[in-house]
Amino acid sequence: MSAKARHPRDVPALRAALARLRLPGGQGGAVARARALLDVYLETAEAHGESFEATARALRAGVPAIRLGGAELSAQTSQPGNPAESAACAPGCAWCCVLSGPDGGVILEAEARRVHAALAPLTGQPDGREWMDDACPALDPDTRMCRIYEARPMICRTYLSDDAEACRAIAHGTPASGPGVLGAQSVYLAAHSLARAALKGLAQVPTYALAKVAAEALAGSDEEAALKAARHKPKVLEDERARMGGSL
Repeated sequence: MSAKARHPRDVPALRAALARLRLPGGQGGAVARARALLDVYLETAEAHGESFEATARALRAGVPAIRLGGAELSAQTSQPGNPAESAACAPGCAWCCVLSGPDGGVILEAEARRVHAALAPLTGQPDGREWMDDACPALDPDTRMCRIYEARPMICRTYLSDDAEACRAIAHGTPASGPGVLGAQSVYLAAHSLARAALKGLAQVPTYALAKVAAEALAGSDEEAALKAARHKPKVLEDERARMGGSL
């Protein structure tokens, strides 16, 4: 098989490759939805004459996954009776911003750059870790409000709970039911996994640790150094997709 046959070199070939792709861990509804939405994205790029190189750069940075995840989130939260209607989330609650692991959530390159840009001007200021050791660095330690709310990544936008006390318990290490992520998060992750598979051999499609990007920005690291420090190993994306199997 020739290199050209193995690796798409134009947007139509990329669409054809996308249709054939199979992701590890089964296909599922989120993968099917992500595949359909990603094909529409690529069809639109093709119709507008976007170059393969520009399309590949956008896929690498996670731009389509973020847009598609955002569209799914809007659609899901506009339905009557959706989980967001019973959310206990309120300004300053912030228990969901106490991180259960060192990552603080998987984010994509475009999100990582936005997080860094939003936090870099706050270098050296007190952050959420002065409230609780494992809190997100993006928090204001006094108000417990997110200082990068408009730049917050998809994991923050899709996470909610119908029980603030359950969030408090989890923040202190006690398992509890109530918090979870909306299904849009699974579509977003699946779209990025498909982008990675479609560009295999042509470009690396990375993910990053939210908490590490934020901490590096506040420590004064420049954007590229922060992203280098926060970059995941490739398997993290598929591990996160598997973990999100129980989305709301």
